[in-house]
Amino acid sequence: MSEFFLSGEQKERSGVYKRYENSGEPQAAGAEAGIALALVKGNWGEPNKAVEIESPGAIGEVIGSGTGAEVLTELLNAGVQNIIVCRVGSGGENGTLTLQDGAKADAVKLTAKYPGARKLSVSVKPSIYDDTIREINIYEDTVLLESFMIAIDKKEADGAVAALAKSKYVVASKVSAGDGTLATINQVALTGGVDPTVNATAYSTAANACEDQDFDMLVTDSEETSVAATLQAFVDRMYQDGKYPMAIFGTHSTEDFDTRIALCKSYNDAKIHFLFDAWIDADGKNYEGYLGAARVGGMICAGASNVSLTNTSITGAVELSEHLTNAQIVKALKAGALLITKNKNKQIVIEKGINTLTNPAANEDEGWKKIRRVKERFEMFDRIDRTIEPIRAKIDNDDDGRAAVIAAILRVTDAMVGEHKLLDGATVILDPNNPPAGDSAWFQIGVDDADSMERIYLTYQLRFAPPTVSAE
Repeated sequence: MSEFFLSGEQKERSGVYKRYENSGEPQAAGAEAGIALALVKGNWGEPNKAVEIESPGAIGEVIGSGTGAEVLTELLNAGVQNIIVCRVGSGGENGTLTLQDGAKADAVKLTAKYPGARKLSVSVKPSIYDDTIREINIYEDTVLLESFMIAIDKKEADGAVAALAKSKYVVASKVSAGDGTLATINQVALTGGVDPTVNATAYSTAANACEDQDFDMLVTDSEETSVAATLQAFVDRMYQDGKYPMAIFGTHSTEDFDTRIALCKSYNDAKIHFLFDAWIDADGKNYEGYLGAARVGGMICAGASNVSLTNTSITGAVELSEHLTNAQIVKALKAGALLITKNKNKQIVIEKGINTLTNPAANEDEGWKKIRRVKERFEMFDRIDRTIEPIRAKIDNDDDGRAAVIAAILRVTDAMVGEHKLLDGATVILDPNNPPAGDSAWFQIGVDDADSMERIYLTYQLRFAPPTVSAE
């Protein structure tokens, strides 16, 4: 006999029994691409619902136009590949348009799929290519969004309802039987659309709707301090729940300098970044406030953890919005500000890759002040979490089981050493102050995360003339 047996099972009959198992060690989790969460206003989309977006072409379908679309565009410009967007707001009204039949009677009602003042319009007209076909076209201003074809007959109203069932922009419902036809119209607007109400509470509601999302950087189109305070609390709550999020806020360079300094200091958080000033592109566009914060936040999110943002140039930037003195720059850096300055090569750059932490807590070292080191630490936490999770509760709390955990953690730290994110020499030991007990085991992980050479000090040894060599 050669049957299979279960682990621990004892068969009644004599014989040779078999089973198989995976004897390999758990795979060390690798780094994952950064995910940005955008809580923004828009004139389209379902409020308080998280939606993934991957390309510029999807922005209009998801959020419409306005400040929210600008934020998403800047995230994509910064290289973020994974974006989650949530439309902020409550209430609002859906725009409507009623199509009439040939006898001028109401036939089909079109209702915008979402509340908002988006400027949608509809044309119903015979095709110029086929006189048996009628086209139903949906526009935003003069841009064609969708086109549907129906047969020209006495069932055009029914055909329109069936065809528009696939529309991303309107819902069609039949009003009356009428004569079955549809009258010709040319870009007649939907009316009555009203954007949802947006206030600080609305941003809080949207954030709460995204609690189940994993994200690395939160950006917003609000510059209100009350909104920033609410979202900082949300980010901290997500951190306490075991996630590793960050956020960035911005303000205008026209704001009083000392007011900005005080605001920056008020955050004092390794997870929060504050864009202090702005830049101008070749078209004269000023990247103030939320717009600049979205771009820089995207750069933080998309960049590898072992790359410093210090002295990183801003793509497309040609001039500063504000020229600070050296004393002001030093003061802002001490407050934890992200500054846009001009380097020795006249490039517009991020002066120093730091967050708003200026007064570390007792359990925080100076490394928590730097974006690179926070990203390396968060990445290490996340990769160890994902490596250990598959074996949790699957191994015994004995010497062998604890050794397996230590080995799994070291595979992650060794990999990150090879990626120049940690320095060599990581250690993992059982916590000497908390011996294993029951179903629990405590470990201590000792690592040194890598840093960039951001300050180079050169000593020039100069002399008027070389020593005179005496002739013998």
